[in-house]
Amino acid sequence: MNASRPVVRRPAFEFPDDISAHWIPGNVEFAHMVNGASLVMPYLEPFLMRSLREGLEQLTDPQLRADGLAFISQEGQHFRAHQRYNEQLKAQGYDELAEIEAQMRSRYARLDRCSLRTRLAYTAGFESMTLGLTKWLVTDRVALFAGADTRVASLVLWHMVEETEHKCVAFDVYQAVYGQYLPRAIGVFHGALDVMRYSIRSYRSLLRKDGLWSQWRSRLRLARQLLRFLRYTGPYLFRAAMPGHNPRDETDPQWVQDWIAGYGRNPDTAPLLDTLHPQIPVPFAINPHG
Repeated sequence: MNASRPVVRRPAFEFPDDISAHWIPGNVEFAHMVNGASLVMPYLEPFLMRSLREGLEQLTDPQLRADGLAFISQEGQHFRAHQRYNEQLKAQGYDELAEIEAQMRSRYARLDRCSLRTRLAYTAGFESMTLGLTKWLVTDRVALFAGADTRVASLVLWHMVEETEHKCVAFDVYQAVYGQYLPRAIGVFHGALDVMRYSIRSYRSLLRKDGLWSQWRSRLRLARQLLRFLRYTGPYLFRAAMPGHNPRDETDPQWVQDWIAGYGRNPDTAPLLDTLHPQIPVPFAINPHG
């Protein structure tokens, strides 16, 4: 539940040269998992935007069209922020990432030639995975982000908050334009697994460059994080693939609701997390929720 209308925000995140690729002390593996996902965003999210925009051309419902345009604007803010961060990341000597970026560029160019039904199902499918991802990052935020560089941690959780906020939009557009169950169910795994594939390639390259990929202790730490990821995202994906699924049935974490309320009181300020606080509360919090 707790579905809300998406709001376009333009937080002024800055990513100067002093940001390290190892932006979480003692947790390089998770930092690179996030870095790997960030590298996918400038290729994935413009594709989602193009697909949804084409879907909106088939619709006349004014509210759904307004929500769709807000979704597109939010995703535009996301990928541009990730792109700025990625440039700082790549400048730290990870030249091998250029080949993976070329692969992603080619991949999404090919996907652009698929039918609109396939592309909208992919879009709605990927958006299903982000609900589980948000639940993981919010629930485990202290273990994952304690002491982290607030600029990167804040980017990640802002992005996840807005993914939760617009959780119904891609689903609603697909249902309004096509409404067929089987293509939507296929899209759940098509979108999620495709993005996971390129995220894995990216963080594997990062870990290899750092000399960690071949170290068993590092691989064990990575495996633990991956199991947590699957524990949270797996149930969301399987529920999303079921007949009768509606993302409105998924309850938003309280922390996400509090983040939205807190930012609404301070819309002109970058929502930077206090990663040194024992509970990492929402920015601008005035209530007791963790």
